[in-house]
Amino acid sequence: MFAAENGLKGDPRLQAISDTIRVIPHFPKPGIMFQDITPLFLNHKVFKDTVDIFVERYKDMSISVVAGIEARGFLFGPSIALAIGAKFVPVRKRGKLPGKVISEDYELEYGKDCIEVHVGAVQQGDKALVIDDLVATGGTLSAAINLLECMGAEVVECACVIGLPEVKEHSKLNGRPLYILVEPSELIES
Repeated sequence: MFAAENGLKGDPRLQAISDTIRVIPHFPKPGIMFQDITPLFLNHKVFKDTVDIFVERYKDMSISVVAGIEARGFLFGPSIALAIGAKFVPVRKRGKLPGKVISEDYELEYGKDCIEVHVGAVQQGDKALVIDDLVATGGTLSAAINLLECMGAEVVECACVIGLPEVKEHSKLNGRPLYILVEPSELIES
């Protein structure tokens, strides 16, 4: 579901978010149109508006865990978690977390990867939100869902700032709810 379809149609905050995201052609490899969110953080109002939109959506959903996917999910997740009274759990790439972890391998648009979560970071019955900056095929989100559910959490929804067109047809989320703020068609190449 896109924010514009959920009562935010015409909300100037969405346009401001779109306006700050730039497209970098052929990064990190030829053929990739990289959606760069770093300019969003240079404008404190747009950054705050982005977090506020997520907080408005999740504040009354009894979410106890906000799981942020490395690395850009870390930029939004802690702020959202603090605002809604939830704990933040980092979902990291292989070998980045000390101690006992559980792992999940998954396919990317251009390769393979693995993510991990600390054992015990999520408890049976926790209600979780998974946050990342972008969703393309849903592979990373799906891997995060698998990790959280393996530990007994219920994934309430996944949320991303940007949703690529592929997610509509090729999503690996198997019907799991997904909330997206903007689409690349709204973004301008820089």
